[in-house]
Amino acid sequence: MAKKVVVTGLGVISPLGNSVEEFEAGLRAGKSGVDYITLFDTADFDVKIAAEVKDFDSSRWIDKKDARKMSRFTQFATAAADQALTQAGLIEKVEGEHPKLKSDPERTGIVLGNGIGGFEIVSESMKKMFDHGPRRMLPLTVPLMIGNEAAGNVSMIYGTKGPAFTQVTACASGTDALGQALDLIRCGRCDVIISGGTEAAIVPFAVGAFSMLKTLSTKRNDEPQKASRPFDIDRDGFILGEGAGVLILESEEHAKKRGAVILAELAGYGATADAYHITSPDPEGDGGGRAITLALQDAGIKPEEVQYYNAHGTSTGINDPTETKMIKKAFGDYAYKLKVSSTKSMTGHCIAAAGGLEAIACILAIRGGFYPPTINLDNPDPECDLDYVPHKAQEGSIDIAASGSLGFGGHNGVVILRKYNAGATA
Repeated sequence: MAKKVVVTGLGVISPLGNSVEEFEAGLRAGKSGVDYITLFDTADFDVKIAAEVKDFDSSRWIDKKDARKMSRFTQFATAAADQALTQAGLIEKVEGEHPKLKSDPERTGIVLGNGIGGFEIVSESMKKMFDHGPRRMLPLTVPLMIGNEAAGNVSMIYGTKGPAFTQVTACASGTDALGQALDLIRCGRCDVIISGGTEAAIVPFAVGAFSMLKTLSTKRNDEPQKASRPFDIDRDGFILGEGAGVLILESEEHAKKRGAVILAELAGYGATADAYHITSPDPEGDGGGRAITLALQDAGIKPEEVQYYNAHGTSTGINDPTETKMIKKAFGDYAYKLKVSSTKSMTGHCIAAAGGLEAIACILAIRGGFYPPTINLDNPDPECDLDYVPHKAQEGSIDIAASGSLGFGGHNGVVILRKYNAGATA
């Protein structure tokens, strides 16, 4: 029998705040994390706004010597991992030393999603090379820029010696990381896995590149907090965000044996490929719909048992109506009774971090009894005709929630989160 997998710790670095508590407060309040870009000069850019992480002080979680050898996306991941491991009671902190891991290092793994890596390092080193020659490049360019740097650093700091993987499926990376971690625990390879996603792509190169794809919003540079508007007829593109969402996953047996507080169950996962287009989803929503169905089947639940669906909901012209079709394909007529929302209306699109943050949003919704809103939904698109929890969070009991992510290249990933029932069988 497959092992039941539970969640025992959460960690958040986000545009809504740098703790789980601040993140939940932002979701409940319908707060927008979008504002003018401060990380670089946008004078030559059509896009002036993004959902930046604010007031981030890495020294709260990371030794300054270690932090100097990390890219921004790795600092985010490490900070979120520290929060999650602390909540789970899996580390002991000793002044002047790396935290001591309380679980078996060889049975503790990492699966983190990342889409772009250390883009700020790539940009800085390329400029130095073109301006002054290759000998002026940053000595640590390679280890700072590669996408697996986050998993590697988290492993070194916390002493995990199980598998340390990086999942790269574009915007589905964080969700797919959770799915891969789920399978590793179920099959008995690990007892504990640090999983989720991290991204820090608000840099000139990335903003310029996404702008050239015509995927970013440009209409509302003068009113940033209204720019991310999933499912609204006046949407004109997504808002680039950044951050990290990290979860501690354990086998139920391991968590119960050590007396851990169990926050939720990670009950199912489904993944598919569209085999359609490098940037656009299949317009009929077949791949995404199948991913939802596979996740439901994996969790052993019926569609009508789900109360809340956290949508990918990017605020682009193509994604939102297509995702609505996906939900209808998977849930049938019940789709009209399902609460659906896009927390990207508040956080922007945090790329690989989105899956981790949105899974955490589902757990907070389950535990807190509320449906996160889709803010800025002033004029719903007629093709988007579900209940998207407009403007304000709604109170309500949630036993089961699903979170879906879609990535460039046709990657579709969906996870199922369930209220933990100690007496239920896997």
